[in-house]
Amino acid sequence: MTAAPEPGTVTAEVPGRAPSRGAAPADLREQAPVGVRLEGLTRRYGGVLALDGLDLDVAGGEFLALLGPSGCGKTTALRAIAGFEVPDAGRVWFDRRDVTSLPPSKRDVGMVFQAYSLFPNMTVAENVAFGLRVRRRDKAERAGRAAELLELVGLADRGQRYPHQLSGGQQQRVALARALAVAPQVLLLDEPLSALDAQVRVQLRDEIRRIQLELGITTVFVTHDQAEALSVADRVGVMRAGQLEQVASPDDLYERPATAFVAGFVGTMNRIPAVLGDGDVEFLGVRREVVGAVPAAGPAFALVRPEALEVEADPRGPGRVVTRTFSGAVTRLTVALPDGVEVQADVPSAGSQGLTPGTPVSVTPAERPALVEPVEPADLTP
Repeated sequence: MTAAPEPGTVTAEVPGRAPSRGAAPADLREQAPVGVRLEGLTRRYGGVLALDGLDLDVAGGEFLALLGPSGCGKTTALRAIAGFEVPDAGRVWFDRRDVTSLPPSKRDVGMVFQAYSLFPNMTVAENVAFGLRVRRRDKAERAGRAAELLELVGLADRGQRYPHQLSGGQQQRVALARALAVAPQVLLLDEPLSALDAQVRVQLRDEIRRIQLELGITTVFVTHDQAEALSVADRVGVMRAGQLEQVASPDDLYERPATAFVAGFVGTMNRIPAVLGDGDVEFLGVRREVVGAVPAAGPAFALVRPEALEVEADPRGPGRVVTRTFSGAVTRLTVALPDGVEVQADVPSAGSQGLTPGTPVSVTPAERPALVEPVEPADLTP
């Protein structure tokens, strides 16, 4: 039998092993999911335009991630849904209910922040039940709900501990349980994993998705980490300068980016000089079909993912390996091509040991249609 930790002891997550979980409370599982709609949201901070006529639809029960660089407006959009930001123009709807002018306390949302924001002088169970206490629910109901949710997030035996006695991952689980305690219609997550170490981040990311699927709760998740967004969301919205560049499933976003910005921001994308013909494009000595919008014939760039390039040692090849980065089953090569072009290629590590820096190689794109991007005047500047 394992002894309980002494008071004051910080308990740690065990990477790769999730604590036991309980079933979600019935009222959370049975409530009808609510859709969220943003119509023409505009928000300025002085001379800075944070949201620029933003339109967004989140289906009831959907897990949508907002992804983008710092300053793109994703957190402002989340805060507008929560009621912490009042837009200068536009409307926020929960199904057919206009909540634009309602304060956060009237919107029926739960929110989890990057900072855990737990009350240090309250026990874990008291933190979870705090929202119910504000709503003047009786003590027995608060205790019962806290116990159910702590079991759901794998902390059933931590209710009488204090926040400082928990690891960072455990504290964020408590914050998630607290957000769910009031049975919100919408769950909002503002970069909740960014303060955690890599292994715990992956474990908690998967737990959040498991709980969201079990509850069927409409969820909006803000992150700058593309791996997080692509791994858990039903759809991902990529934001730039207060607007949405594209909203799509993770597969579509990666394989069929709508703009050059999305192509470059989501994953790694090579821009390879090419010549566009009538429905096809020539680059690296071969022709491929064009997918998506076809610019006018002439100079262009082929947009190719690293895994779509095949590299072989070739004494007469035009390329030369510059760097080789091993990462388990896959090795990434940086290859210098003529005219100063460099590309990155992901090749199976098995059998690639001979592709060391300095090795002459040939580079061939895989047999698949290619995305293309027109050449802009700036690209022609010497």
